[in-house]
Amino acid sequence: MYISFWLPGLVLTAALVIKLPSILKLWRDPLLRAVGGLLLFACAVFAFAAPATIAWTNRVTGVPNIAAPLVYSLITALSASWLLLVVHWRNGHTDRREQTRRATRWVVSVYAAVVVALWVLFALADVPVEQVRNLDTYYASTPFMREEIVLYLLAHTVACAITTRLVWNWIRTDGLDAWLRWGLRFLGIGYATNLVFSAAKFTAVAARWTGHDLDWLNANIAPSAACIAATFVAVGFIVPHAGQYFHDRWLVRHRHRGLKPLARLMRNVTGGREPLALRATAEMRLIRRETYIRDALLPLSRFLDEDLRGRAYDAALALGHEPGRAQVLAAAVTVLEAVESGRHAPDDDAGTGTGETDTSYLLQEIQALSEVLRHPDEITAVRIRATVPAESMSAHE
Repeated sequence: MYISFWLPGLVLTAALVIKLPSILKLWRDPLLRAVGGLLLFACAVFAFAAPATIAWTNRVTGVPNIAAPLVYSLITALSASWLLLVVHWRNGHTDRREQTRRATRWVVSVYAAVVVALWVLFALADVPVEQVRNLDTYYASTPFMREEIVLYLLAHTVACAITTRLVWNWIRTDGLDAWLRWGLRFLGIGYATNLVFSAAKFTAVAARWTGHDLDWLNANIAPSAACIAATFVAVGFIVPHAGQYFHDRWLVRHRHRGLKPLARLMRNVTGGREPLALRATAEMRLIRRETYIRDALLPLSRFLDEDLRGRAYDAALALGHEPGRAQVLAAAVTVLEAVESGRHAPDDDAGTGTGETDTSYLLQEIQALSEVLRHPDEITAVRIRATVPAESMSAHE
């Protein structure tokens, strides 16, 4: 069940890279600083807790098992960053600033004292035999080291339990953005899985106290749970940003594709294609297509027939379309008639419009107008009904 420590480390690093621009730009925001600290300590935990790094640290310093208090300190700092994060989430309002400061000072002072105690206990303990994977169970009954192991596990468990509860409570809050809610779900799963890490460690250590051997919980289950939990936490921070980013990109591309029928129709007015730039961003291509369409609609206004538009609207309603859809269909009929009139009109023709044309609707609703052009059958039915004389239509009916 062993999972590489570097996999969650890479995912956490990706989350940190994504959040880093916002953290640096808004460094005075304590919530963003807490997020940055959390991701930084999480990356450090998995970097220094990897068995290869543990062996390297012990070898370079020349002190057997000195990697233990280092990793324990990083885990404790990570646990404190969880609490600081939820403190600023919960009490981030201006009317709770003093309460937030008190809670922050309490968390920092308590967990800083725990870190100091970890190093003092390690200095007092006798741990000469290097243990890369099973130190917690191997020294579970060793004086001072026993207390150190219990201390860091307690600090981790308390922080994890509090954070898990607060995150799941926040998920049920009304009015949350969908992507943020999904991110919180991943965070909640990650923090809950961290409790599995603590439970496996405590169970393995307690088994040693009672003369039993459950070291496989410490060597396999606990590291695997930690890796899975860290991956979920990292994804929880990535999802709101990545999800919103890809959603925005999809909307831009969707709007660009949606305007294609209308842009193709406007070629009959301008006599050429819209400007094309292969290296332009999706947003710039959308702006250019919208500009091209609006620039083509303006000179077309002299051929727009408002009377025809009114008849087409009534015809669309008579065919059973909703008012909004009927308005778009009427605009499409009017534009198609204007394009055909403009195509066959002499260059000096003043047009066949009524002289009271209002193009504001067309300029604002080019997306809806382009979408309805994908349904020529509906437009044709409305167009026929709008252009056939009323007497003929009544006799036919």
